[in-house]
Amino acid sequence: MVAVEGKVAVVTGGRRGLGAALVEALLARGAAKVYATARAAYRDERPAVVTAELEVREEDSVAALAALAPDAELVFNNAGVLLPAGLLGGDFAAISETFDVNVFGPLRVARAFAPILAANGGGALVNMHSVLSWLAGSGAYGASKAAAWSVTNSLRIELAGQHTQVVGVHAGFIDTDMVSAIQRPKATTADIAARILDGLEAGRTEVLADEVSAAVKTALSGPVEKLTFAAAG
Repeated sequence: MVAVEGKVAVVTGGRRGLGAALVEALLARGAAKVYATARAAYRDERPAVVTAELEVREEDSVAALAALAPDAELVFNNAGVLLPAGLLGGDFAAISETFDVNVFGPLRVARAFAPILAANGGGALVNMHSVLSWLAGSGAYGASKAAAWSVTNSLRIELAGQHTQVVGVHAGFIDTDMVSAIQRPKATTADIAARILDGLEAGRTEVLADEVSAAVKTALSGPVEKLTFAAAG
């Protein structure tokens, strides 16, 4: 288990939405410094926040972030993309971008920061998944989140030797710009951020951040035909 107080954290996609809520929650729990990234440069006047540009699809950009944050102890892979891309009829460029951002992006970040976390005592790597990791019917996005879940589970084994706590977070619909057009009940970003940090500090390897994620997780042992997007209603 890893306490937040006094730690140095990195939050990808930290400018808005859940990422901004994670930055706020980390500071509220006493984090010493938070590196918060976005695709474009921006300012944050809080002295404990260091902003940085990051394009998770580019190795050089990820490497630059790692060079900027050699003191990182907690890494939150929050950056992601939701593009309208069905697997058969969708634009293949959109499918490719979805996987590049949602799967390979977090993996690039994990590979760049693994030695930094090791040098700083192990720390933690927290990856954002989705309840759609387990549900069919959301095209490339759901498929990418399923792949990201698998990546996280394998990283947990590979990073165990350096004492890095690897946490996979599953959440349903969160009140962010990404899903503003979806008419479903949504949790607040502040509530989800708090549950993520609660899980981290409790030493959990998986955080089911809302009721819908907990319900769908229990359904995984049932018929695969029932594991559809409609089950997240």
